[in-house]
Amino acid sequence: MRRPVLASTAVAGALAAVALAAPATAVTPAATPAATPAATPAAAPAVVLSAAVAAPAGCLDTGLEPTVEQERLTRPQPRAILRRSTADEAVAAFARALCDTGSVAAARPVVQDAGRGLWRWATERAQGERRVRGSLPGGDDRPLYWARVAMTRVLAQWAAERDLGVGGLTDRLETTSRGQDTLRVPTARGATRVVVTGFDPFTLDVDARIGNPSGATAIALDGRVVRTADGPVRLETAVFPVRWDDFAAGEVERTLAPFVRRDPDARQGLDALVTVSQGRPEQFDLEVWNGANRGGFADNANVELTGLAPIPPGYPTVRPQPQFTRTDLPVGAMARRDTGRYDVVVNPEITERDPATGETRTTRSGPTPGFLAVAGSPGDYLSNEIAYRATLLRDGRRSPHVGGHVHTPVLGLPAGDRLSGRSYESRRTAMVRQTTALVRAALDLRPRG
Repeated sequence: MRRPVLASTAVAGALAAVALAAPATAVTPAATPAATPAATPAAAPAVVLSAAVAAPAGCLDTGLEPTVEQERLTRPQPRAILRRSTADEAVAAFARALCDTGSVAAARPVVQDAGRGLWRWATERAQGERRVRGSLPGGDDRPLYWARVAMTRVLAQWAAERDLGVGGLTDRLETTSRGQDTLRVPTARGATRVVVTGFDPFTLDVDARIGNPSGATAIALDGRVVRTADGPVRLETAVFPVRWDDFAAGEVERTLAPFVRRDPDARQGLDALVTVSQGRPEQFDLEVWNGANRGGFADNANVELTGLAPIPPGYPTVRPQPQFTRTDLPVGAMARRDTGRYDVVVNPEITERDPATGETRTTRSGPTPGFLAVAGSPGDYLSNEIAYRATLLRDGRRSPHVGGHVHTPVLGLPAGDRLSGRSYESRRTAMVRQTTALVRAALDLRPRG
């Protein structure tokens, strides 16, 4: 999730690059233009429920207008991802359980259990702790995303049929199914505490088959123990939405602030916080500077926002709001370590504006005092913003933990019209392994004392 132009053109370029003939699961060809096709309300139940299971009559308002993300469920690729991963079974079970309730209060534990169950299903599947059913491999991040979207559709239809306000249930479903409320950072004194974050797939109007290696990394690493120079370290992970409004509402701060502590001996303070997203083709970027500016590229809800990133009240911050924050990951040493097949590049490039003249310039020499941020090293999209918010929390708390952003290479798409394939899966696996190695390097090489 680099700069908007890179985010879209890199994916488009990858279509041509992935001309490989490995055997793979095919999906029925369908046009997927940039504009989202219109959905017909009558098609909604087939989109969100297993063909073998139907909700009780009168349970769901199937004529309810879908959100932008939910409307994409009418395309064949998301439906195939749900079916061929068996994630559609979880959606159908959620619908049945929800239909047995008649109030927001009664639905609340159903929603929480379904969200946490979906996250657990995805992580166990990715880590080989659950038998993988269906034809998609366990490390695929796309079933988690599309199942969550389908569940939000069911929840909205259930509430509309009863003329109920959702009462925060959608937020609860989102939070629990992203691992955000189950970050179990070790509390033993002397334990090393690390949180790694990833993102949903994005630019889905380009192609609904798109995945995100940062999300795949998150489900592969949650609760995993890796060996470092300081001994074994447990990694905790969470996934964030590609939506401007969620960030403005404080989702990053709400999730991460409890673990960003000033006291290095605090039992829940972090040693490292590494935000990860998808960047540009064929290389990892270790981003140096994070900018305060929003560039406005459309998010997964097709919302475009620009201007200074709004910081929610009630969280530690720096005033006046800085135009840039800086990584304190040991990026130079990390880049020199052999971590995998892809090149690793330290990227200090930023774009800034002179407020006196309005002129912009791109530089690799760091921010100019008094100038305004146009783009940080990660760009001006949500990858930059999560890095900015996370490091601003660190600076506001004056925390000693190290933090910064890693951009993975672009994953690209399966060959032709296929849903998956050996080459696609191999690239994803390589990116997850190398991201893990970079996190381990960050811990091994971070400053001590």
